[in-house]
Amino acid sequence: MIALLLVTASAHALTTDELVAKNIDARGGLDKIHAIKTLRLEGKLRIGGQFELALAEYKKAPDSVRNEATIQGLTQIQAWDGRNAWQISPFQGRRDPEKMSGDDAKSLSDDAAIGGPLADWQAQGSKLEYLGTEDIDGTEAHKLKVTRSNGDIEYVYLDPDHFLEIRTTTDQIVRGTHVETVADYGDYELVNGVYFPFSISLSSKGGSPFDKQQITIEKAAANVPMDDTLFTFPAAAGTGHAAGGAKP
Repeated sequence: MIALLLVTASAHALTTDELVAKNIDARGGLDKIHAIKTLRLEGKLRIGGQFELALAEYKKAPDSVRNEATIQGLTQIQAWDGRNAWQISPFQGRRDPEKMSGDDAKSLSDDAAIGGPLADWQAQGSKLEYLGTEDIDGTEAHKLKVTRSNGDIEYVYLDPDHFLEIRTTTDQIVRGTHVETVADYGDYELVNGVYFPFSISLSSKGGSPFDKQQITIEKAAANVPMDDTLFTFPAAAGTGHAAGGAKP
């Protein structure tokens, strides 16, 4: 009887490919994910439970991303064009565009794909491994290990019932220091037939209270026109368009 139970359990065990397929199906299917060529998200970013900024994120397939955070007329910009990253940091008194180092660009490049880390993971140059289940706030979530081409390691936790991401934990080496970031996802909404999380809680293990961030998406639009110059380093540093925010 014990042997029979073990065989039955093994027969129902999910493989890595099956988990990825279930996640993609739950999100809307690979065809609908691929049909989204650009994505614009707008909402609020609350830092440390004290400061609230207007947030805008722009993505363009295959791997360009730009993030903007605005408060009191000042806009922090970070962008990745698939090869290089740059930023404008007015909160640190730097209003001109400046190139970002490879280590500082990791978070941007990891977040650039519209479909996330699991859709087209092979095309992204990642390696994937199923590590069984792990308790996430009372839920026995499926745990997948994603090893990025840049060396970053991301653990993706899928809800056992709906197979959507409920948490990711990212391990990075930034300027010789180990950084571990936790992102919790919720409030999934449909955008052009694809589910995206509209609530994201971010924190760094061992970080300060100001490392805790809450993102709330209020508006989303897919396949809106976006010029490539939105993501590339401005040819004329300090131009009004680059410093004043994106107007795609």
